[in-house]
Amino acid sequence: MAAMTATINVMLAIHGKKTTPIDLYKPLRHYIAQHYSEREAQDAEEDLQAVQHMRTDIERASDALEARRDLLQQYFRALSVMESRFPISNEKEHVNTLYFTWYDAFKPGKKATQQNIHFEKAAIAFNLGAVQSQIALAADRSSPNGLKQACNSFQFAAGAFSFLRDNISMKASGSSSTVDISVECAGMLERLMLAQAQECFYEKVLVDNKPSSLCSKVAKQVGLYYEEAYAALILPPLNQHFDRTWIAHVQLKAAQFHAEACYRVALQLHDQENVAEEIARLKAAGNMLSEAKKSGKGVVGPLLDAVSKLEANINRNLDRAVKENDRVYLMRIPPVESLPSLPAASLVKSAAVGELLDASKEKMFAGLVPDSSAKALSKYTEMLDEVIRVQAEKLQQESEIARVKLREMNLPDSLLSLEGSTSLPEHIRDEVEAVQIDGGPAGFEAEMRQLKDLRRVNEELLVQTEEILEEEAREDAQVRTQFGTRWTRPQSSTLTKSLHDRANGFAANLKQAAESDARIGRTIRDNAPLMAILNARPIEASLPTLGRPILSLNQNEDAIVGTLRQKLAELEMLGSERAGLEDMLKDMKRKDNILPKLMTTSGSYEDLFKKELAKYDPVCAEVAHNVEAQERLIQQIKVHLKLPKFEIHI
Repeated sequence: MAAMTATINVMLAIHGKKTTPIDLYKPLRHYIAQHYSEREAQDAEEDLQAVQHMRTDIERASDALEARRDLLQQYFRALSVMESRFPISNEKEHVNTLYFTWYDAFKPGKKATQQNIHFEKAAIAFNLGAVQSQIALAADRSSPNGLKQACNSFQFAAGAFSFLRDNISMKASGSSSTVDISVECAGMLERLMLAQAQECFYEKVLVDNKPSSLCSKVAKQVGLYYEEAYAALILPPLNQHFDRTWIAHVQLKAAQFHAEACYRVALQLHDQENVAEEIARLKAAGNMLSEAKKSGKGVVGPLLDAVSKLEANINRNLDRAVKENDRVYLMRIPPVESLPSLPAASLVKSAAVGELLDASKEKMFAGLVPDSSAKALSKYTEMLDEVIRVQAEKLQQESEIARVKLREMNLPDSLLSLEGSTSLPEHIRDEVEAVQIDGGPAGFEAEMRQLKDLRRVNEELLVQTEEILEEEAREDAQVRTQFGTRWTRPQSSTLTKSLHDRANGFAANLKQAAESDARIGRTIRDNAPLMAILNARPIEASLPTLGRPILSLNQNEDAIVGTLRQKLAELEMLGSERAGLEDMLKDMKRKDNILPKLMTTSGSYEDLFKKELAKYDPVCAEVAHNVEAQERLIQQIKVHLKLPKFEIHI
């Protein structure tokens, strides 16, 4: 049995698994040199030595508990990094000289050996739960801080065993595994740790003199957690694996806290003068302890003392209640089996250790990118590009729709005519001056010639890039033909797929740009006579004048025009917001690097893609909101223009 505390409430800690020394450095370095290159093996030298150093420290198991906990977490993250880069098995092309050996924590004479990194990870996760339970047991529960530390550590221990059960046990199980890392054992240990964490809360509510009803609920949940652990211990494969004193301890603790719940609720019933149910609850509590003590052979003395003390309190209160009922109340005592179950209140849960063990931010072996991760990254990039493209098109389309709709309604030009001045609005004046500084209409032709030259240079660079990629592919094919299966580098088509895709994208963009430039050129030529006005200085001297009356508003000019100007200002703000949203999407994509997560994930890539793309949902929702807001504004502007008293005369 694991070590016990000397306090009245006896708890259990878990012994860690033992292992045998192994050399990680040589097999891993050989694999890098063989499947990547000697240069990359040299670059990974520091990481290889760090991993070996961690494994050696774990084999010694001589650190303080907190330092050992941190080491186990660090090494687990390193194993997660290694998992995606180093296939470990007996296959020829894998790391086939590594054997992990671990002894069973509860049957130290039994051991298992596997060429399976999941077996190593399972042992480390188990030991993490074990060391957390040891930290909890070492805490001084007589002080508030110590009690809190014990409770938290037991919950972290439960979280480690839960993580082992849900994520690793099945990958490490088999005929060559040990029972202690099985799904059944990990689940049992999780419930045991939760029972002890809840028991810490029970100690706290007693110290704080909380009402008997609350104490009963907390105690009831302690008993339920112990009961669940006991139920697992008496079923295969655990029933033949644990020492009998272990099973007796958990069974007696379950009975103790079920009885404690009855005892505490009986105190409340006594205050309420409900003597009949008080007597029934106390009888039930006494029966529980009496039955459990029959199977309690071998449990430690302090636990038996605690149970005996509780039993004495129950019997004393029962005798008093029976005498009171016989002398005063004369109430009928309900049968024990007719009593409803007492309510329970769980105040603990398994801590989420997934974040502590997440290796996505680890930098170890960052230069080694397996073929599978490269393909997954390429697929994610395609999915992300599609999201960005769709949202960008929505934003650009809405800007064009706003421009066309306003032109159809002669806005904002018709409002400018109300100002009764031949001066230009400041923003238009700035644009005219910018055109004049660049040479006026004649400058357009120079700009178009420059665009044509730049497009030609880009097309030449694109052709050169495609030729380089084709030459690389030919060289790769020649080497594969020459060396056959000895050439283990990823295929050229895999490594350069994203480059080909980007080249195709650039080609499409250049084609689209050429078509756009041609349209702009035709527009400039067709409107050359009109654009001659841009050469006038000052420009106002050449502005056309409008005849009057321009508008007939029937005394409502200020209200209607003011509303329209406000709506146009809101429309302009939405346009600025669209530009910001597009920049936000591009910036998010630029910073989005999921390769570390791809390299450490052991689940489905599709699940990871879904989770990562969900980061863009809030921005997409803002895009949709912007589109809806613009549609409402345009409809509101149309309504004001159709008012019977608002008529525009141009």
